[in-house]
Amino acid sequence: MSNNKHLYLIDGSGFIFRAYHAIRPLSRPDGTPVNAVSGFCNMLFKLLRDLDDSEKPSHLAVIFDAGRKTFRNDIYPDYKAHRPPAPDDLVPQFAIIHEAVKAFNLPSIKLAGYEADDIIATYAKRAEAEGHRVTIVSSDKDLMQLVTDKISMFDSMKNRHIGADEVVEKFGLGPDKVIEIQALAGDSSDNVPGVPGIGVKTAALLLEEYGDLETLLARAGEIKQNKRRENLLEFADLARLSLKLVTLDQDVPDLPDFEEFELKDIDPDLVMPFLEEQNFRSLQTRILNHLGPEIVAKFTTVEEDAPKDIVYETVSTIDALKKWIKKSELARQVTIDTETTSLNAMAAKLVGISLSIKSGEACYIPLQHISHSADPVDLLSEPSDEPTIEQIDLDEALALLRPLLTNPAVLKIGQNIKYDALVLKKYNVDITPFDDTMLISYVLDAGVNSHGMDELSRIHLDISPIPFKEICGTGKKQITFDKVPIDKATEYAAEDADITGRLHRLLKPRLVQEKMVTVYETLERPLVPILVNMEHNGIKVDKGLLNRLSNEFAVRLAELEGEIHGIAGHPFNIGSPKQLGEVLFDEMGIEGGKKGKTGAYGTGADILEGLAANGHVLPEKMLEWRGLAKLKSTYTDALQNEINADTGRIHTSCSLASTTTQSCA
Repeated sequence: MSNNKHLYLIDGSGFIFRAYHAIRPLSRPDGTPVNAVSGFCNMLFKLLRDLDDSEKPSHLAVIFDAGRKTFRNDIYPDYKAHRPPAPDDLVPQFAIIHEAVKAFNLPSIKLAGYEADDIIATYAKRAEAEGHRVTIVSSDKDLMQLVTDKISMFDSMKNRHIGADEVVEKFGLGPDKVIEIQALAGDSSDNVPGVPGIGVKTAALLLEEYGDLETLLARAGEIKQNKRRENLLEFADLARLSLKLVTLDQDVPDLPDFEEFELKDIDPDLVMPFLEEQNFRSLQTRILNHLGPEIVAKFTTVEEDAPKDIVYETVSTIDALKKWIKKSELARQVTIDTETTSLNAMAAKLVGISLSIKSGEACYIPLQHISHSADPVDLLSEPSDEPTIEQIDLDEALALLRPLLTNPAVLKIGQNIKYDALVLKKYNVDITPFDDTMLISYVLDAGVNSHGMDELSRIHLDISPIPFKEICGTGKKQITFDKVPIDKATEYAAEDADITGRLHRLLKPRLVQEKMVTVYETLERPLVPILVNMEHNGIKVDKGLLNRLSNEFAVRLAELEGEIHGIAGHPFNIGSPKQLGEVLFDEMGIEGGKKGKTGAYGTGADILEGLAANGHVLPEKMLEWRGLAKLKSTYTDALQNEINADTGRIHTSCSLASTTTQSCA
């Protein structure tokens, strides 16, 4: 066996529970719950798809728990005893997930009496002993004890690699001390008792001072803090028991050789029937696109919504606009997209509107473009002296469009239509009724993929839309959309409307098929007009009061800075954690200082609060200074800059398709 092998060990049990809690309830047509299956499959495919050549494993296996009872229950009957049984709707999904692993052409391993972590530890150490690299795909802290130069971890949900430095960041000490820290701190999730009153930070400090667990327990009588000393003496045996519980078994017997885990390509003949049975159409599309056009052709009998010809028109006359309005009324629906000068809807100027009625046909209506002849990426000069661009007067165009956009018999379709509605509301135009492809995608595939138009287009249509930077440039050469030449603007804007319409025709039927109509119609869509009104109305603020508060805070901050310098005995940059740490722990000799991996002392709020509680004045003053500085910079100063010059109000922007709870910024 050569030394260029790279073994990937996926914590399958961890994947299951992360998937179950990330994906909203979902059932296939026969009523079987499959939300965890869906999340698991998407996580697995994303991992396999995103592996680059440097990280691609030669061998890979998915490791599962075999049951609740393990050898640890023989050591300590209460181990994990308080954990509730798996949710009723998750239980039938376990077997389907094992089928999923086979469908993805991957091996899966489980063994009665052992946890997945023990099997992972055994394989990792065997591979390391033979000189091979190992990546454990998990974020489980219990597996961090395995990290070495050859063994690392990868949190696929956060795209974060975990090595020795990250373990130190988590526990305060390196991987070789993880189990001793856990033995002292215990683990409430697994019912590992530990020593009462000792957390991870305290455990790390004690082990750093005494070297190892046994030495600490033997010398516990030397510890000055009464309660800590008493607990270590009284619960020493619990600490030793806990050490056994948290130590992973690195020699699990009767496991197949990891040479059998050679990574194989995804086999469409295996995975496609499985995904079809689960009704995972979005994932089917993504996998087919990943596998290439020949596989797409084999498994796709009808090319969905793919037009033969693309016709994008620039509408610059009243007659042409009236024809599009008439066609929209006859079609009873129209896709709409606004082009503006800013992502901030309340600050944006409406530059133009694009419409689409069927696939491959769309138009762009320029309204407030600036004449320019230069290439878009070079548009840094003033507008040219050429004749004004031919475009419809803004007020005339909106007067014609207003009846269409408010016509209850015509459905308006948009991607993040809240933005378009908010922009148009400033011009006294309301959009109703409407559908939003972003929200439909969010209802169908929350937690599976992002819901921007570019991403949805690549996933569902295998089309990469024209990049915004190609039209408007980047950095110092970036221009606003009103300076983009009309032909380029039409190509970009009309494509947006066309693609949004195609996405709507693909995604909207899935709401019925996947029984998500009620969620979309009663929870998500009704929020849009509410948020549009909220954002448009804004929040009235007293700028004078904010300004006075900022001045008062500035005076008090200056006073505090003088007091802090007086206590320290010299001026220093109190906004610098590094300088503050040196003053507190080196110059003033306060105990409890702890350096991080950068070599600087930690001076976080928790550390300062602990020092202040012990009677140290400078940390107390620093907490007050930081609190006031935060209030001033984040609120009383910043809010003044957010006041809209035209309305005198602050207009928030609320996100509808980013988290499980709506958020405003």
